Amino acid sequence: MTSAQNALLPAAYLVTGLLFIIGLKFLSSPARAKTGNLLAGIGMIVAVVATGFDSHILGWTDILIGGAIGALVGFVSARFVKMTAMPQMVALFNGAGGGAAALVSGGEFLKMFGVGRQLALGELLPIVLSTIIGALSFAGSIIAFVKLQEWMPGRPVTYTGQQIVNAVVLLAVIAIAVSLLLGAGPWFFVALVAAAALLGVLAVLPIGGADMPVVISLLNSFTGVAVAVTGFVLGNSVLIISGTLVGASGTLLTTLMARAMNRSLGNVLFGAFGSVKTAASGPAAASGGTVRTASVEDVATLLAYGRSVIIVPGYGMAVAQAQHAVRELAANLEKRGVDVKYAIHPVAGRMPGHMNVLLAEANVPYSQLHEMDEINPQFDSADVALVIGANDVTNPAARNMPNSPIYGMPILNVDAAQHVVVLKRSMNPGFAGIDNPLYENPKTLMLFGDAKDSVQKLASAVGSA
Repeated sequence: MTSAQNALLPAAYLVTGLLFIIGLKFLSSPARAKTGNLLAGIGMIVAVVATGFDSHILGWTDILIGGAIGALVGFVSARFVKMTAMPQMVALFNGAGGGAAALVSGGEFLKMFGVGRQLALGELLPIVLSTIIGALSFAGSIIAFVKLQEWMPGRPVTYTGQQIVNAVVLLAVIAIAVSLLLGAGPWFFVALVAAAALLGVLAVLPIGGADMPVVISLLNSFTGVAVAVTGFVLGNSVLIISGTLVGASGTLLTTLMARAMNRSLGNVLFGAFGSVKTAASGPAAASGGTVRTASVEDVATLLAYGRSVIIVPGYGMAVAQAQHAVRELAANLEKRGVDVKYAIHPVAGRMPGHMNVLLAEANVPYSQLHEMDEINPQFDSADVALVIGANDVTNPAARNMPNSPIYGMPILNVDAAQHVVVLKRSMNPGFAGIDNPLYENPKTLMLFGDAKDSVQKLASAVGSA
């Protein structure tokens, strides 16, 4: 690099860091999220171009080829992946980040080892740490992706002696890492990658779909840490800055989401929560209680003549891709003077902010989206709470059944509304695998069927009421 490039490179990295920080701040507000994403994207472009002049990296030909491939994958993903598939795409991209960090560290190790250079402990330590965290994040994210894509059961995969096996693999990772720090050769590095990846697989397998938002957030923070450590390997400040931002924000989000479920992170990771129990599939509740069913016409009348309706979206809405139909229903209700709000639980869906993303795609006004703490006091004045596939986050067992696995988890107080309408395919339980007493509440009406089809019929019936 020339002296001018030497001076401009740190400045470019500083601009990138500032854009990342501002972009992250803007992402905290739905109204400014698009601007925040744009600023962060500009920062990434500045970082990529500036890194092209860094003496650590390969020539421009390799950079342009890699950049073209990455841009094509990103464009196709952004344009053609459905919003309902966003959680698994986030998991896959997050895994790619962890894998990239491990590969870069591996490349640096092999390059230094190949020229016969004796690596100091200060050089080896970040390489080893980046490899472990990156490989673990990559493998864990792939398992999360496979579960979210439903290529394997979303429920916890458990077996006898699982914790012992995990502990043995963890000890193997530590032992191999120590050997590398003491001067072991490349084959030990290959073994470290394999052991760390195996640990990532074994760590995510026993985690059920109900906890997937927390897992995605945690793996995201792991990837950030891996990237930051890789920055020390390469002496690249922008990697340190961006990785630290991702790691810190991911850790904070993980903590907040675990707190939203009133569970410790250890319970999420090691509790095998979400094992599915056998439940009745028809209109009869498993407990033998009375469940009241309703027709589309009955529910449409109830909604059309109400003054206030709170819509509670859940994963059932995402699976049915019903968000546009929900927006149409809300628009028809608003034409009749009905006040419509949306209640968003922090862990509804399969990733942080899943419901917000889907509703934003359907052009639902940001002002109508209300977080749990804000909307809960308003249920007692609502005429109707319309629950669309949100099982566990509306289950009153979390308040009044100490023996329930979700006891203590903050929920949306839909049972405080004058009427509750629940849209479900059947009486099968949600991810937590437990029955919901809400469905036997005398004020609750069940409308069985595909959520999209049911909501479309409701929208049409309300529009013509």
